[in-house]
Amino acid sequence: MRAALITGITGQDGGYLARYLLAAGWRVLGTTRSIHSPRLASDISGAVTLIEWDMHDTRVMAAALALHKPSAIYNLAARSSGAGMFDEPVEISEDNGIAVTRLLEAIRMADSDIRFCQASSSEMFGRVETGIQTERTPFLPRSPYGAAKLYAHSMVDIYRRHHGMFACSAIFYNHESPHRSDEFVTGKIARGVARIRLGLAGELKLGNLDARRDWGYAPDYMEAMYLMLEHPVADDYVVATGETHTVREFCDVAFRHVGLDYRDYVTDDPEGHCRAVEMPLCGDAGKALRILGWRPRTKFVDLVRLMVDDALRIHTTT
Repeated sequence: MRAALITGITGQDGGYLARYLLAAGWRVLGTTRSIHSPRLASDISGAVTLIEWDMHDTRVMAAALALHKPSAIYNLAARSSGAGMFDEPVEISEDNGIAVTRLLEAIRMADSDIRFCQASSSEMFGRVETGIQTERTPFLPRSPYGAAKLYAHSMVDIYRRHHGMFACSAIFYNHESPHRSDEFVTGKIARGVARIRLGLAGELKLGNLDARRDWGYAPDYMEAMYLMLEHPVADDYVVATGETHTVREFCDVAFRHVGLDYRDYVTDDPEGHCRAVEMPLCGDAGKALRILGWRPRTKFVDLVRLMVDDALRIHTTT
């Protein structure tokens, strides 16, 4: 049985990817700083083997790879973006940039035949001026988070070209699910709607309602990552829906789903506004469709409803 190793397995993406791999018949390894305090979802905790891991120590990672012998590695470990893309720039650079180089070196030391996929980010494009982004769009990051992701993305390309490793990057646009935390506006809205509908709150404070995002569904995006490592040739792919929606639209769909009007409950929070006016990022996943046969399956409206329904379930049972 083939083994796949997932860094960041306790996060939103890691859980969905683990479920996908387990259903496909893989043995799944998950990394953690301490196996004594795992935070895996209950439905996968018994099926995943946790191993201690230190993204700051190349030799420790190489030893773990030599011992457990995965044939694929998915790197989802990173300091989250959300509202914190400008916070702790040194730590972001270390964890989202340099640590990826250490991991690539660990693979080269342990077994250069291991296939590797990096979770890159649309934030690498940053200060776009017009249109929709493809794999050929120039990168102009506007935050420490985007810059660190771009460094890691560049190192993946270098290891692929110079060392001949099967290394690729999934350039993810915003992707959401019921597991999104309140650090992200989508999670904040879904839980806020649930609390208001159940009489636990009377308002929801948000920032710029006209901010636009290309929002997809996390499980769909994990399938794209899997297909990238199953393909015979390593390459980078934009993973996106190709359409944008405003925070206002997200609120409208979420509140209407529970029979309410967002205009009666959403109030302005000046601290939640973006630091600068920006052109919305929107990705063209045509290359992924042509080569991998991948396309997003979950529509924006269905994604919003899924998140609200799950938030209602949680608040009703607690």
